[in-house]
Amino acid sequence: MSALFTVIMPVFLVIGFGYVVAWRRMFSAEAVDGLMRFAQNFAVPVLLFRSMAGLDLSANFDPALLLSFYAGAFASFFLGWGAARRLFDRPPQDAVAIGFVCLFSNSLLLGVPITERAYGVDATAGNFAIIALHSPLLYTFGITFMEFTRAHGSGVSAGRVALRALKGVARTPLVIGILTGLAMNVLTTAGLAMPEGFWGGVDMIARAALPAALFGLGGVLVRYKPEGDAATIATCCACSLIVHPAITWGLAQALGLDTAALRSAVMTAAMAPGVNAYLFASLYGAAMRVAASTVLVATALSILSIWVWLAILP
Repeated sequence: MSALFTVIMPVFLVIGFGYVVAWRRMFSAEAVDGLMRFAQNFAVPVLLFRSMAGLDLSANFDPALLLSFYAGAFASFFLGWGAARRLFDRPPQDAVAIGFVCLFSNSLLLGVPITERAYGVDATAGNFAIIALHSPLLYTFGITFMEFTRAHGSGVSAGRVALRALKGVARTPLVIGILTGLAMNVLTTAGLAMPEGFWGGVDMIARAALPAALFGLGGVLVRYKPEGDAATIATCCACSLIVHPAITWGLAQALGLDTAALRSAVMTAAMAPGVNAYLFASLYGAAMRVAASTVLVATALSILSIWVWLAILP
């Protein structure tokens, strides 16, 4: 029970604070949008830059860690996509968007602070190893899958579809933050030493990232209404909160991950879909109501599901 109050509640209190002040219109929708633009386009990319620049690449990029997490993620995608097509008879583009909701965990805004509060700052190295691939890999996969779905029967070449997908991913601020951080990591290893003042400024912006993003996330969630498509939303929630972390936990045990890596993999997998799942659906105008409702419902349900996973983990 203590984990519920000492680990989970502080994170969700920040989200709830943002939700309440936006709901009561003490913080306008325009202000929420501005805060989220600052967080997602600047502060969070700087946090990723800082984390990637200081990450021990040889120690933390464990193939078993990445396989455990991403096998669960892609299994959840195909389960959600297949259910949307076969059980709920959704159009092909809707099915891809629903699959993406099941695929994309809120690995950074929820996964990092909860892992940090549960196990300490040093326990998040595995989280950031997963995050380094998270947006580039999953956005590339999701956009490519959607573009091929849209291009089916249109005569558009596979090469053009793939190029369009790669261009979309390369312009994402989160991906830019990750890639520049990895480049800085390599340069630092080669002997480049940036002045202390540079890292001081980077740290100031990075420290603002998670509080600002969590508060803004609460303000954004006010706009999402859990209405309609109950069975589809329930399926997405189950894939995100149960199927993904369960597969990750099972594979991590089978592959013999150490305790720190096991915690990072499962806790990241156990997070609800983030706002990016809705943004992907909005980008293509597909299954937007399902995506928005799932983000809201799964985020609320994850208060209890995360508690359960914390109790299961060593």
